[in-house]
Amino acid sequence: MELSLATRTVGEHTVLEVGGEVDVYTAPRLRERLLELIDSGARHVVVDLGRVDFLDSTGLGVLVGALKRLRTADGTFSLVCDKEPLLKIFRITALDQVFPLHPTVEAATGAGA
Repeated sequence: MELSLATRTVGEHTVLEVGGEVDVYTAPRLRERLLELIDSGARHVVVDLGRVDFLDSTGLGVLVGALKRLRTADGTFSLVCDKEPLLKIFRITALDQVFPLHPTVEAATGAGA
């Protein structure tokens, strides 16, 4: 399945917009892009899952790995997600207690404040 990745900057935040399916086949591309962003100096990363249709455990692992990497670099990592099926995955796995989850990019970056 297809995975789309697009990056933009909102204030001090690097926003990675993800679309499509994040699964065992596409998760390595997401991991690679997140590592590129972090290695190039991004310290405040927001992953926008607004156009993601499917997320499996491999994708969750990639997100956890990026969170850990940014925490060790004194950075921040948050997710934008307002789709109930994806939010349910975060609740079932208790990752809603690990990741800062926001309904919009503006909420995640404080752009509206």
